[in-house]
Amino acid sequence: MSAASSTGAGRPRVVVVGGGLAGLSAAVACADGGASVTLLEARPRLGGATWSFERRGLSFDNGQHVHLRCCNAYRSWLERLGTSHLAPFAGPLAIPVLRPRAGHAGSPTVAWIRRDSLPAPAHLGRSLLSYGHLGAADRLRLLPAALGLRRARLDDPRLDSETFGDWLSRHGQHDEAISRLWDLITLPTTNLRAAEVSLALAAKVFKTGLLTDRAAADIAWSQVPLAELHVEPARRLLEGLGADVRQRARVTEVALGEATGTEPARASGVVVDGELLHSDAVVLAVPHDAAAGLLPTRAFSDPSSLRGLGTVPIVNVHFVFDRQVMPYQMAAAIDSPIQFAFDRTPASGLEPSGAGQVLAISLSGADAEIGKSPQELIESQLGAVRALFPAASQAKVLDSVVTREHDATFRGVPGTRRLRLGPATGIANLALAGAWTDTGWPATMEGAVRSGQAAAEVALAAVGKRNVSVPRREEAVA
Repeated sequence: MSAASSTGAGRPRVVVVGGGLAGLSAAVACADGGASVTLLEARPRLGGATWSFERRGLSFDNGQHVHLRCCNAYRSWLERLGTSHLAPFAGPLAIPVLRPRAGHAGSPTVAWIRRDSLPAPAHLGRSLLSYGHLGAADRLRLLPAALGLRRARLDDPRLDSETFGDWLSRHGQHDEAISRLWDLITLPTTNLRAAEVSLALAAKVFKTGLLTDRAAADIAWSQVPLAELHVEPARRLLEGLGADVRQRARVTEVALGEATGTEPARASGVVVDGELLHSDAVVLAVPHDAAAGLLPTRAFSDPSSLRGLGTVPIVNVHFVFDRQVMPYQMAAAIDSPIQFAFDRTPASGLEPSGAGQVLAISLSGADAEIGKSPQELIESQLGAVRALFPAASQAKVLDSVVTREHDATFRGVPGTRRLRLGPATGIANLALAGAWTDTGWPATMEGAVRSGQAAAEVALAAVGKRNVSVPRREEAVA
């Protein structure tokens, strides 16, 4: 094993391992803070779980990713990249929730989840009281449960000891209300249904996104491929800041220097493709199962325990139709194989002539779907599209493709909070990043960027620098 020399012209070198959102945001923050940055990604592409590909002249994302107005770190990062205008907000929160009619005869029934101009949490009151997919008694019971969530203390460790579904049942929510309303929010944000997810994660979602600030849940998503929104812009920014960005660079070890006297051991670099790359600090921004294999025991006493976080898959089915079939930018569904459908026509590059439409069907918590064949998934989802959007029955499917993220997120069941490590480790110049780390958020793009920025603060402090990124406005949690 040979040793590669450090670079930097007097600047400390920080090596960031992992080129997903956590690694990219950590690398940008370290470069902004005055470090010489080397970013190492094992795969041939950057972006982690948010990537794009081309097929038959059109662009597709591996999955449909959205963010909310309360995602302050992610929005600030897009502003740093100069691309926030490419992911505009769709206006005040307004989600049509569709339910197919019996026998799929005619148009579906539609109810809306939307906010008005009243202060939170009253901004949702009219919508919940008129939500037609539930009976009057269930609608009335929604409001006390929402207020109970609003009173929850997010730092209370007891929230991680039970499922959200158990909490909802204790607060008067019947199975129909859980499946037809609460899971519409819980599933896409935590990647689990209420019956399985930790109350701690669900309370974070509802309190921060829906019950504290009336505009917090306004939805935005990219109008260009994700590669154009934040992957390639981050690469260009890093290279403009002098960073060395390497793909197909597999790290197999975090190297430690020898402890001397009262000074503890520090990370001396990483072993990449059999060569020691020296550094003054290391940010490990990899999935938790990879971190379990790379973390030295001096950094964390039992790295293997991280595998206990588990994983949950996400599946997306993409359709190209010869005409418009869905009259909404996005829609949710109940009593249907579809969870959420998005109009991805602008981002796909399809000619804006109105003669076609690209839909992305997003399936979170896809344990049941991940093992199905592409043809099974396409047939099932196409039938569901036609049941919800009658125009699809007359439309021709020009193309269809299935994308899968087998390990999309950690499995946020009760008891997992203790496994989510913070950015600092037992080695002063080795920091952790990733949406699985202890950000307080579920595994989202917001959590990934927050984790990268927090890890950058640790790494920069270890080399006598500081993170000069724009401070994040923290959401109210009281």
